[in-house]
Amino acid sequence: MKKLRVEDLHSLEKYHETRNVFRSDVMAHKKNRQLPIGPNATLYFEDKLTIHYQIQEILRIEKVFARECIEEELAAYNPLIPDGSNFKATFMIEYTNEAERREALKALIGIEDVVFLNVGEHKIAAIADEDLKRENEEKTSAVHFLRFELPCEITAFLKSGTAFSFSIEHTNYSYEKILSADTRDSLMRDLD
Repeated sequence: MKKLRVEDLHSLEKYHETRNVFRSDVMAHKKNRQLPIGPNATLYFEDKLTIHYQIQEILRIEKVFARECIEEELAAYNPLIPDGSNFKATFMIEYTNEAERREALKALIGIEDVVFLNVGEHKIAAIADEDLKRENEEKTSAVHFLRFELPCEITAFLKSGTAFSFSIEHTNYSYEKILSADTRDSLMRDLD
């Protein structure tokens, strides 16, 4: 999947004019790119459109129009766009109650290292937080960035229609989720 360039983005004025329609389209697109795994964790799969929206919103909110600042945002967010041989996701641990979330984050240290893509007998571990470490000795973060790098044979299995799932296999949080047909179709577009 090609990375975003400055020329792909709308000016602040143009984005203001088109934002409502663009946002509506992106929200509809995102519905098929999220996968709850158990009651408190969700994978939000990124692609060029979701990252385009994210960058446009940052530029709008921060009123950024200088080319060098826009290029900095592109450099920060382009790595989240799949490369054709992987899935990339924002992994969120979600508890609405703050006290419960604090306790859960203490109990879930290392959870980002036990998220898997399951294809038949094959298990692909997520590569977590390549940009920086997001946990410490006391707790994990509520947000992690994951990459599932797919060997050629796994990509071939997926393209042939083999079912797949994602799982979390942490001592304190263990769930598996099979993808809906719509989510599967959306993710398959991330592969070359």
